[in-house]
Amino acid sequence: MTGARSIDEPARKTPLFGEYNVVVLGGGPAGIAAASVAARAGLSTLIVERYGFLGGMGTAAGVTNLCGLHANVHGELRQVVHGIADELLGRIDRLGGLNTPHVLFGGKSMAQAYDNAAYKIAADDLLAASGTHILFHALAVGVSMHDPQTVDTLILETRSGRVAVRARIFIDCSGDGDLAAFAGVPYELGDGAGNMLYPSTMFRVNGVDPARAHDAWATIPVLMQEAEAKGMRFPRKGAIVRPQKHASEWRVNITQLRNDDGSAIDGTDALEMSAGELQGRRQVLQTFAFLKTVPGFEEAYIVDIAPQVGIRETRRVQCDYMVNESDVIDCVDFDDTIGVNGWPIEEHLKGDVSFRFPDIPHARGYNQLPFRMLLPRDMGNLLVAGRCAGMTHGGQSAARVSGACFVMGEAAATAASLALKSNAMPRAIDRAALQAKLAEQGVWLG
Repeated sequence: MTGARSIDEPARKTPLFGEYNVVVLGGGPAGIAAASVAARAGLSTLIVERYGFLGGMGTAAGVTNLCGLHANVHGELRQVVHGIADELLGRIDRLGGLNTPHVLFGGKSMAQAYDNAAYKIAADDLLAASGTHILFHALAVGVSMHDPQTVDTLILETRSGRVAVRARIFIDCSGDGDLAAFAGVPYELGDGAGNMLYPSTMFRVNGVDPARAHDAWATIPVLMQEAEAKGMRFPRKGAIVRPQKHASEWRVNITQLRNDDGSAIDGTDALEMSAGELQGRRQVLQTFAFLKTVPGFEEAYIVDIAPQVGIRETRRVQCDYMVNESDVIDCVDFDDTIGVNGWPIEEHLKGDVSFRFPDIPHARGYNQLPFRMLLPRDMGNLLVAGRCAGMTHGGQSAARVSGACFVMGEAAATAASLALKSNAMPRAIDRAALQAKLAEQGVWLG
């Protein structure tokens, strides 16, 4: 969003809110993992989150579904992401909010649904138990630099006004690469030709008759085709409609948000995001009218529309290595592995969703993730983790999901701990020592 006119803001002195060993921006899966692991390592740690709860797109965008925790390993479906993720899952489960994993794509993968409220409470508990300091309702708006390679402070707008936080190491888990962009790190936006993965507005319905709905996730796409033959139009193909922990409540992923020219809305553009929110709710109303015609959904009602649209891709920070589509499809190994990604290429195209898999079951079904994908180019005290980390457009369409984000966040924090204890920058740490520490924490390196 740009404008021809501008004003001069008066100079100001910004209060220093605090100084920490580690500051984590963003409270999604990567941020939850990073902050809790850093604090457990004895580092004074602050996590900054723009909402009043944690979970990132998993809660704020209503995803309510963990992808990428599992992989099809030579025909065997099993969990491949462990470490701090196991502790969060355990907490959600003890609150009665975790489904058993469900099989997808004809047996090629699995996902795991959870209750939104249970996730929020479990994440609060995990961070509180670790000793993490939490600052909610704080929006990152800039940085001050010590030198071109070193971030000095992160500038925040809070309910108490503008403040700055200083850290020895910063971890950008914002999803949009906000901190890295403020620091001047180069990034990519989309595929280079103006195309990004399309966002969606998620919603949940209650009042479903589970006996009559049965396996509606399998029949709904067929019913959509029949409705289209009669003249109805849907935002996209590939509807995902699945039950939550309580069988009468189902989540619905069926919308797709685009600009007037057909391109995906840009999650870093305020005007496009505003238009997308309005468009998403209109699409929810339209698709819900169809859903009411599905057996078992006749008495259903909308119980929740997500607080914000679900963004799949914005900035991808230029890092020492960019994980690409071939790495995913070919199940590539890296000598600096920090864990694995077991999710396939999931490309949200105009009007459709395209999935591309390794050669399952002949392939092992997962690729390793390299430490280098967390290291922004030419930066010293900054790490990135989550969907804004070092990935190409194709690679990010797979490794943006929650499983890989947990892996990246835990590795970034562990690297920060090793760096601070040896008075070095993250790029200079011993990679074997990082891997040994991750394995000690329960991470499976693949």
